Formats: sequence, C-alpha cells, structure tokens
Amino acid sequence: MTAVNSFGAKDTLRVDGTEYEIYRIDKVEGYEDLPFSLKVLLENLLRTEDGANVTADHIRALGAWDPSAEPNTEIQFTPARVVMQDFTGVPCIVDLATMREAVTELGGDPNKINPLSPAEMVIDHSVIADVFGTENALERNVEIEYERNGERYQFLRWGQTAFDDFKVVPPGTGIVHQVNIEHLAKVIYDRTVDGVLRAYPDTCVGTDSHTTMVNGLGVLGWGVGGIEAEAAMLGQPVSMLIPRVVGFKLSGEIPPAVTATDVVLTITDMLRKHGVVGKFVEFYGEGVAEVPLANRATIGNMSPEFGSTAAIFPIDDVTLEYLRFTGREEHAVSLVEQYAKEQTLWHDPSREPEFSEYMELDLSTVVPSIAGPKRPQDRILLSEAKEQFEKDIVSYASVSSSDDIVDLESQDSFPASDPGNAPGKDDETNGTVIISSGSVAHASNPVRVDTKEGYSYVLDNGAVTLAAITSCTNTSNPTVMIAAGLLAKKAVEKGLDRKPWVKTTLGPGSKVVTDYYEKSGLDKSLEAIGFYTVGYGCTICIGNSGPLIEEVSSAINDNDLAVTAVLSGNRNFEGRISPDVKMNYLASPPLVVAYALAGSMHFDFDADSLGTDREGNPVYLKDIWPAPDEVQQVIDESISREQFIKQYATVFDGDERWRNLPTPTGPTFDWDTNSTYVRKAPYFDGMSTELEPVADITGARVMATLGDSVTTDHISPAGTIKAGTPAAQYLTEHGVTQKDFNSYGSRRGNHEVMIRGTFANIRLKNELTAAVNNGKVIEGGYTRDFTQPDGPQSFIYDACENYQEQDVPLVVFGGKEYGSGSSRDWAAKGTRLLGVKAVITESFERIHRSNLIGMGVVPLQFPEGSSWSSLGLDGTEVVSITGLEQLNEGVTPKTVHVVAEPSEHSAEGKQTVEFDAIVRIDTPGEAEYYRNGGILQYVLRQLVAS
Repeated sequence: MTAVNSFGAKDTLRVDGTEYEIYRIDKVEGYEDLPFSLKVLLENLLRTEDGANVTADHIRALGAWDPSAEPNTEIQFTPARVVMQDFTGVPCIVDLATMREAVTELGGDPNKINPLSPAEMVIDHSVIADVFGTENALERNVEIEYERNGERYQFLRWGQTAFDDFKVVPPGTGIVHQVNIEHLAKVIYDRTVDGVLRAYPDTCVGTDSHTTMVNGLGVLGWGVGGIEAEAAMLGQPVSMLIPRVVGFKLSGEIPPAVTATDVVLTITDMLRKHGVVGKFVEFYGEGVAEVPLANRATIGNMSPEFGSTAAIFPIDDVTLEYLRFTGREEHAVSLVEQYAKEQTLWHDPSREPEFSEYMELDLSTVVPSIAGPKRPQDRILLSEAKEQFEKDIVSYASVSSSDDIVDLESQDSFPASDPGNAPGKDDETNGTVIISSGSVAHASNPVRVDTKEGYSYVLDNGAVTLAAITSCTNTSNPTVMIAAGLLAKKAVEKGLDRKPWVKTTLGPGSKVVTDYYEKSGLDKSLEAIGFYTVGYGCTICIGNSGPLIEEVSSAINDNDLAVTAVLSGNRNFEGRISPDVKMNYLASPPLVVAYALAGSMHFDFDADSLGTDREGNPVYLKDIWPAPDEVQQVIDESISREQFIKQYATVFDGDERWRNLPTPTGPTFDWDTNSTYVRKAPYFDGMSTELEPVADITGARVMATLGDSVTTDHISPAGTIKAGTPAAQYLTEHGVTQKDFNSYGSRRGNHEVMIRGTFANIRLKNELTAAVNNGKVIEGGYTRDFTQPDGPQSFIYDACENYQEQDVPLVVFGGKEYGSGSSRDWAAKGTRLLGVKAVITESFERIHRSNLIGMGVVPLQFPEGSSWSSLGLDGTEVVSITGLEQLNEGVTPKTVHVVAEPSEHSAEGKQTVEFDAIVRIDTPGEAEYYRNGGILQYVLRQLVAS
C-alpha cells in the first residue's frame, strides 16, 4: 500500500545532530485530551495511513474519541516489533517454515515469507527444575534442557539464519519479559524506512500474555496468540476496536511492611471486581512519579490477571533513569526524552486526560496479601490467610480414617510451628524425629513420611511442598528480590531452616539478579535454606516445576493429600504448577521464603513462631522481616549500570552448548519425519488460492459441557505428559521412553503431540462424564464418545478421532470467562484440529476468542442471562447452527440460530432446544479471517495474490 499523509503530519526531529522523520500527533484535532495510550495509537495510524487499511476517517475517529461510548470503531494497529518465548514461538517458526513450502505449491515466491517487522525470541520456557537444592542444580538442569530440546534448538538456529530480522536469545539468559524491559525495549524506536531514519513509539505484541510487563516502561504492547504474532511478523496489522480507557490514579506511599507484590495483588483484585476486560488501564496522577520503574513493570505484568488489554504508565523521568541504569546509550535516552516531549507523550501530572472510567488507590492503604488457591484475583489478606485456608481446604482435602495414621495431637513436643531442624542419624533421636506440617481439625489426613536420610516427619493437608522464587513478575524487581535474600539471611542467623518436605527453587529473571545476589552475599543465605538457582527461565509459573521430593510425592499420591505450593509468580490455576499439588498461592519473594520456613498454609504469621533461635527464644516473621532502608542500602551497594551492560553485551551469543549446535542451512527446512519435536504443520494441506464458501454447521455433537472460568490452561497442552494418556501413547509408539517425554510446551512444534494434549488438563471438569459415572464428574481429558452405541467415557482425543472418521463436526459448551489465562495459540489450534467448529459460551476472554477466529472456529455466546444448563442442554444433543452462510455475502450476522435436538443418547422425554446465539466475530478483519478459514490462510492468499 502507498503511504498517505492526509494531515500533513510528517516532520523532522533533530536529536544530538541526528535527524529523524516523525509523524506529529498535534496535527489531529482532539489530540490534547487523549490518554497517553491512545496518543500512541494515534501516531501509529498517522504513520501507517494508506487510504485502505488505515484511512483519514480512522484517524479522525481516534482524535474525536468519546470516552463514554462503547467501542464501535475498528482500527488497524501495526506494532513496531514482535516478542516471542520459545513455547509459543517454536510453532510460529514451524508455521512460517511450512508457509514457505505452501507458497511455492501455490505458485508464489517463498522468500515473501519473511518477517517484515523485527521479531525477537527469548528461549526461556524450556528449562525444568528437575534438580534443586544443590550447588550443581543450574548446571545439571541446563544439561538436561539441551538433551531434551536439541531438535528444537537446532530448528530455531536454522530459523535465525533463514529468516531476516529474526533474533534469538539463547537458553540460560533470562525470562522474556525481563529481558524485554532490561534490554530489548527502546521506548522510542528508530528504524530506517525507504532510506529515511524514522523515530516512533516502541510498540509490540508478544506470544505471551505477560507482554504487558513492558507497559511499565511506557511501551504499548500486549499478548496475542501465536497465529496473530505470525501475521504481525508478516506485516499484517492487528485489528482492534478503539478501546475504553480506565484511568487509575495512584497516590500515597507504600508502607514499610508492604511489597510491590502486595500492591499488584491489590490492584488485580480491584480491577477484576471493576471489570476491565478488553479495556486499556492507564496510571496517572502525582503518585506516578513515586512508583519505581520495577514496581510499574510488576503492575503491568499482571494486566492479564485483571483482564485488561494493557496496563500502561506514561513516559517520565523515572523512565529515563531506568533506561540509563539498565545500560541504554545516552543518545537513545535523549531520543526518548525529546521525542516524548515533542509529541506530548511526556507525563504531566498537573494535566488530567479524559478517561472512560476512573479508579484510585492510596498506596498507603495496601496491606500484605497472598492470592489463591486457584486464581490470581482471589486475594487474601496475609493476616487472614490461615483462617481462609481452613475454609478452602474443605473443598480439596480427603480425610483418612486409617488406624496407622499418625495422631498429630499426640505429638505435643513437635507442634506445627516448630521448625525442628531435621537431625541426622548421629543425633540422640537415632535418626527419628517427627515434625508436623500442620493440620486442620476438620480436614486432617496426617501421614508419617520416612526419609532416605533416616528421619521422619508428618505430612498433612495444607503442607507447603513447593516454595519458588520465580517469574518475571517479581524477579525483575530488585526491591522484593533483595528483601527475600535479607529475610533468608536473618533466618539463617537465627538458626531457622526450611521444612524438610519443601522443595525450594530460585529462578532469576536475568543474570543481573545473580550478579547482585553474589555481590551482596545474599546468594549464600538463600542457598543455606535451599534456594539454589535452578535456571534462568519461566520455570514454576508455567508448570516446569519438575518432581517434588520423592517421598513427599509418594505420600501425596498414596494418601490423596491436598498439599500446596507458594510461588512469586502470576499464575496459580488448577493443575498448572505441579500435578501433585492441588492448591497454589501467589506471594512476594520474601513471603515465599517465609512459607518455606513455616512449611504449611495452616500458619498465622502474627501468632505462630517460625521456630526458636539458638537461645531457645521464639522467632516470628516480624523479627526477620527486613526494613525498607536495609533493602535500599543493599540495592545501592550491589546493583550498578555496569552489570546490565556486561550481561547484555553478548545476549544473542549463547554459551558453548548453543554455539556448537549443528545448524541446518537453506531457505526451507529439511523436516525429519521421525522427529517427535518438530513436524510440518497441517494447516495448509489441500489449500487452494480460491476461498471455500462458509458453511452452516449441521449434525454436530457436543465434545464438552464446561463450567465457568475454564482457562487456556484447561484447554491448551501444558506441563508434564502423563503416562497412559494419548500423547504418552503416541510418544511410546515412536520409541520415546517415559523419562524422555519432556513437557507439552517443549513439544509445541509437533502437532501430533499437541492435539492429543488439548483439553487433557488433569483438572478439566467435563460435565458430560457425570452421566456415565453415577452423577460424578470425572476430572481430566475425558468425554463421551457418541459414535459408540452407549456413548461410553473416552479420552477426548480418541473420541474426536472417531468423530472425524465419520465426518461429524463438534461443538463445545462453556460458561463465563471461557479462555481466560495465557495467550496460548494451541488452545485454539488444538480445538480446531480436534474437529471443533463452534464454541458456545456465556462470555469469552479477549485473546482466546480472537485466536479461535484465527483458526477458523466460530465463537458464539448464549443469549444474555442464559447458559447451556439453564436452556436445558446436557451435551447429548445433535446441534445445528444456521446463519453463518451470510458471511459469504460479506455480511457478519449478529446472531445465528441454534437447534439442539435430542439424540439416542438423550434422556427419555427430552425436548428440542432452540435459541439465537450471539456471533462474537467483532470486526470486519476478523470476519475476513474466518471466511478464509483462519488468519494464516488469509495472509498466505494475500501474499500469493501480490
């Protein structure tokens, strides 16, 4: 498309003698009152105006934005760059490699399949905490990572050489979002376009929902599905409606005992209750200047948890200080300052933009909090954590009546609050001591565990079996990381230790964290209570927890214990963290350390002591909690600009393992038909350049009937591959032993594994299974196979295979907030490849709804106030959906008609149910993708046509 400059916005900005072409937003009427985030979008439209995708009317509509109106104007946003992590990034590169071959088959030029926008991938999701609590944990885990992922890494090294403008940050470097804010993000981007050096706001989309962490730097960006990211890499804009913007005013200062984690959990709680799905959140006010950049990034990171598209801070002096501190060149910092001030993107606390909605938080009112046991928005005051746990445990715990179970009440000398450092065999106890992990009177199931070291303890419901300092949410924040180290130091000085049943892990978000831990000596304090570095990557937060302590895992599974994990992450959905753990809690890094010392959620930090010091005095959390001035002193003495410059100087080089990987060459990839990691994608098989007409859906069966808050973690394959499942059976058939199954995430480049793992989460509750299990819903990836006479229970994959053999389309019934969670493209890809044509729910989360369309699956909603159960549906019906064919005429229907007729598997007397479902194809661009059978097919046809 030819560039258009309808508003005469093109101008020149000179910075330190260098001239940059810019597009002035003050040429558009109404720009003055726009929020910061919409000014960024306005510049984006001015710069990409082509008279077709982006028109003068779009630009005027944004300038005349009505804060009170519901979004109704579609615009095309063109991000400056794409950021990927390897779990979601590998299938992106697989698809691009496959597209090169498909273009050739359709008569096009394969070299057109090349990133047109810069793309960067950080390999951070593959390391698993197999080894922990030892000095060699990091080295061994990296070795194992390369052994497991050699095929994938060779493929990515090929991609780095085969595709232009595609860079890879090798394993063992850091977490993508932390690397993004500390190095990749520019805030103001500079790039030569058609021979002219141009400056414009740095914007990005990422294949991880926590891309919003970069919002803390004033960079507008958010998570998208891998399929959208691929399209963006290929120059396709992101279709979106001009959003509502929630102004969030900050005031006051954070109290001494409160951390940034507590602030972000409070904000998450507030915004979830307010309702910000599909909206931008923008922070403003005098209090913004008091929020350090690390805290801003922590808040921005949690945007997916409160549901907004973005949660952004404007550019100010704090932004510049952070850029300098993290090693950016002075000219780049000057460009950010001068451009932001020239374009009215500089934060002026005295001027209040117009917002759609207003909220406010006085930071001085925030109190210590955790969140759990299964959602990040379920905030619990730390002072009420024990009481709330005792209520929640009832839903999770099994109570044993076995005669040989240890009676906790008889263990008077070893109360739950006694840390009781486990003695060795030479102690006077002869190696036998019982330490209690705590009990809850109405949900107690105490189990005696004998260790290999020769001592014993009692494990009970609520025991903390995993304590992890992890996730970019907090590891990017020196304040909470130093606080964790200082708390560990004070605990060691008092003679305290972690409980012996707690697996402890430390996953720094970048090597800079290790630098300042080593310089301060706090690494030794953390290691003294078991927090050794297990890897530089997104470990525990995505389920790469590795095995728990062996005897602990055995006790849990043999006795159905409801144990817990405490992590400094952003996600704690059911089944996500560890298959052994039923209840997961989010907490700040120092609280993670505290819970490792306590060993149980049945613990009141105000009333219960963590143990006794060397003189026998009780030690409480308040006795070892570091003061803010202590934390700041360590920060001042241990962290410097030079550390960032040193660690990021060779960020793309990798270690010797990476550099010595054999690297395939050539413009197309030589697929290994025996590979169980990387296989050619099937999305373009049989595709032609001509559109196939959209067809109504007839004779469909229901694959699943699901409740509220079904997340992409429930849908998308993630975590370990369990023996006996369809994915495990596939790997076994291909000669892979169980110890080498690896994780679903590491095998995202193999659609055969991923299809078999879709809807296979161990906590998925498909209500269809109740009818064949005496009314009890069976957890896991099960459904009823209605191709069989009695509709027996079956693995979802096996049933779907049978349906596809008989050409029977499928639908899914869901509840509220369907698809919340990470921006996982495989939640949509797997849905499509299983044969699902439509998903009908009460409401969708933004990313998954978009991804379904991107894979050619239509998202529909039940009539307002209705659900599948209220309409009398139970999943045994035969479903037909009419009205979709209007899309062939260029019309996107607002509703379609659904008829659900009783089948031979339905109860006697069941009646036909009819209703009009709301079509959630929200923009013309999405309609175009759906007509093409998906976004990649649309892009491919466009490229061939051009």
